[in-house]
Amino acid sequence: MSATRMQLLSPRNVRLLSRGRNELLAGAGPRVCSLTSPPLSSSSPGRALSSLSATRRGLPKEKMSENGVLPRAKVLTIDSMNPTVKKMEYAVRGPIVQRALELERELSEGMKKPFVEVIKANIGDAHAMGQQPITFFRQVLALCSYPELLNESSFPEDAKSRARRILQSCGGNSMGSYSASQGIESVRQDVARYIERRDGGVPCDPDNIFLTTGASDGIVTMLKLLVCGKGETRTGVMISIPQYPLYSAALAELAAVQVNYYLNEEKCWSMDLSELQRSLDEARRHCNPRALCVINPGNPTGQVQSRQCIEDVIRFAAKERLFLMADEVYQDNVYAEGCQFHSFKKVLFDMGPEYSDIVELASFHSTSKCYMGECGFRGGYMEIINLDEEVRAQLTKLLSVRLCPPVPGQALMDLVVNPPQIGEPSYDKFIKERSATLSVLAEKAKLTEQVLNTVKGISCNPVQGAMYSFPRISIPEKAIKEATDKGQQADMFYCMKLLEETGICLVPGSGFGQRDGTYHFRMTILPSTDKLKILLNKVKEFHQKFTEQYS
Repeated sequence: MSATRMQLLSPRNVRLLSRGRNELLAGAGPRVCSLTSPPLSSSSPGRALSSLSATRRGLPKEKMSENGVLPRAKVLTIDSMNPTVKKMEYAVRGPIVQRALELERELSEGMKKPFVEVIKANIGDAHAMGQQPITFFRQVLALCSYPELLNESSFPEDAKSRARRILQSCGGNSMGSYSASQGIESVRQDVARYIERRDGGVPCDPDNIFLTTGASDGIVTMLKLLVCGKGETRTGVMISIPQYPLYSAALAELAAVQVNYYLNEEKCWSMDLSELQRSLDEARRHCNPRALCVINPGNPTGQVQSRQCIEDVIRFAAKERLFLMADEVYQDNVYAEGCQFHSFKKVLFDMGPEYSDIVELASFHSTSKCYMGECGFRGGYMEIINLDEEVRAQLTKLLSVRLCPPVPGQALMDLVVNPPQIGEPSYDKFIKERSATLSVLAEKAKLTEQVLNTVKGISCNPVQGAMYSFPRISIPEKAIKEATDKGQQADMFYCMKLLEETGICLVPGSGFGQRDGTYHFRMTILPSTDKLKILLNKVKEFHQKFTEQYS
């Protein structure tokens, strides 16, 4: 080998070659190490810049690997990822919940805490809180999952009949097969019949029913269809404040404009027409509001909107040409005397063709709430009214991309809308279990309101429906200042201290939105009655101690 070639392959030059190659692969720019090109002149700006260390150039210091070669930079970094994802927030599973999980682990490892368990009241996960599943639902799902059980005498005949019907609607008679993207046809037919019964005979076309992966899937799907435009023409979506964080998170991901309208806390979180108009008028100065979202019964606020309120909202949507989205997943969770669930679809059609022929409506239901509480099966549906036919075709295309909703969730949705009937073997037990679950929830709703309203500095509206209370709390100025110094919202500071001192996991109201200068927390009413009493008493004691400490 020649002396020149040996010099070119010296260890120093090999390292330079390797470094140059890795910088190119990492996208480090035009700086290339070449053995044949002449060196840059010392007066070259590029030379001067490259001669500076990474630290002096304000760049992060790169670490060399053991063999002296720079590691390849990652393609996906926090700076290069989708910026809309970084804007998303979901308070229900946020930092407080993460800390609650850490505390549970620390307790299991024997660490001493001022409490013996963490009580999580942050999320509407009924079965995780101890609510028991409906026997008939689980029997049919077991039969569908393992058809050999159809030969067992321990299962009632009506459960077997339902299971056979569901399996016959599945490809290969198996729940493990795909379904049509819109959902199993027989299930959509049962959903349509359920809606007709619920709404006193208002017709429902199964072709307007789309089965979904929980209600959330349907809501996000409709938002995807609605969002378009740029700048002042960008789609705005009106959502209630306080709101369920699914809406704000989805709008952030879609880069849509969130248009807030405030519920009236002084009137039990009712909707206010003048507030809707104010919100809409202000939004039209900078975006194009196209949709109005309503959650009824309310999450996180627990209110049940009156029929008059729903009529007013429909008139408003018609007048302002807004697409209505009605989140009705808590429709069986109504507890307060004088309150009743009214579906937007029924009220719309009761108002006559002047409205029912023109107002575009999507309504949503789920297997996750009500007396079922089957969150993990991810079953749900949406019904669309007055949707443009060309848009319907695009909706079908959009849904086909995700193939189909989980078939076990579709099967469960079928059982919810087609439960045991009078005279069938499972009817009495089904009614007993359903009634008992809803009765206990009603008792816990009342208990929550009563106990919280005995605490000075806490004010709780009646929990008319759903599964949550959203009490207002007073926080002393000294605590607000300490929270600000720590870079926290005051109610986050409050809830984090509550967790650390009592083991109670609640969600601060700032995660749902609230009027400036007010503070709240959301808690579920789902823990068992005994645990709920412990939780409420701990909150009472903590608030009194917290107020004294910071007054």
